[in-house]
Amino acid sequence: MPADPLPALGRDVLEQPAQTRRMVVIVNPFASSVDPGLRRLVVAALATRFDVEAVDTDAPGHATGLAGAAARGGADVVVTLGGDGTVNEAANGLLGTGVALHPLPGGSQNVYAKLLRIPADLVDAAEHLLGLADRWAPRQVDAGRVNGRLFTFSAGVGLDADVVARVDANPARKARWRELAYVQAATAVFLRDYLVRAPRLIVEAPGHEPIEGVTALVQNAPQYTFAGSRPIEVCRDQQLDSGTVSAAIMRRTGPLDLPTMGARLWFQGLDVTGHRHAAALTGLRELTIRRADDAPVVVQVDGEALEPVPVAQFDVLPGGLTVL
Repeated sequence: MPADPLPALGRDVLEQPAQTRRMVVIVNPFASSVDPGLRRLVVAALATRFDVEAVDTDAPGHATGLAGAAARGGADVVVTLGGDGTVNEAANGLLGTGVALHPLPGGSQNVYAKLLRIPADLVDAAEHLLGLADRWAPRQVDAGRVNGRLFTFSAGVGLDADVVARVDANPARKARWRELAYVQAATAVFLRDYLVRAPRLIVEAPGHEPIEGVTALVQNAPQYTFAGSRPIEVCRDQQLDSGTVSAAIMRRTGPLDLPTMGARLWFQGLDVTGHRHAAALTGLRELTIRRADDAPVVVQVDGEALEPVPVAQFDVLPGGLTVL
């Protein structure tokens, strides 16, 4: 952190008179990039243009209740300072309220902030938000859902979700190793559960024949995720306001399939769904995913693993979420 980050926020901006719009800042104090000193600076800067209340989360799911209370209390915007898990929880509390959501980057990935073109640096992102006080233009975007749980950009079942569940089981490793934690988990899960007899999934959508596979990725955004600043694209036809979701299904995970699929994920000129063992479903309003053996399935939403469920039922709420 610079010795005096105040100039980076712009003293001329900080000295502007306060505005009357009410802002609730939901802070995850355990997020990987939330520095206490910088957090105080950012909240103080925002208070020069907004009527700000800052609250900390203290348990998983707490941000959902805090965001809902902020909406009922008359907030104009809820700002999250944490990772994509905090954003997801807050979005679930704001669904259908019309209160705007604005994520500040405080986690290891900050995918939704990147999708909304919010600067990756926290100081720059705070200055960007201060500028929005005079360019107030909230917009409606779609909300993907699985079994009633909102996801802002992506969800997955199968190998993808099992990897996320393994990473989530060790939060300290996740915070320290970031992308490397996922690489290690993916290797371990693949060798243990997917190399020989991978669990079979059945993906069903109205108007389509059922598709069998070992992992299914569902998108509510143009990119599935990011590797640092690099976008990872799976279903390329998807937008935040398209009114639909898209799904990509990998039919098998043999030793030769993962390297070739990985190359398609990394090199943007190659289409993932063009892989010979992949299939795509686009323009969907709903779909279901279940295990062929009827065992419970693990689902990940926005990089957070949920409890196993008998069936994952996906749908979309067009314009259900307001963002700034």
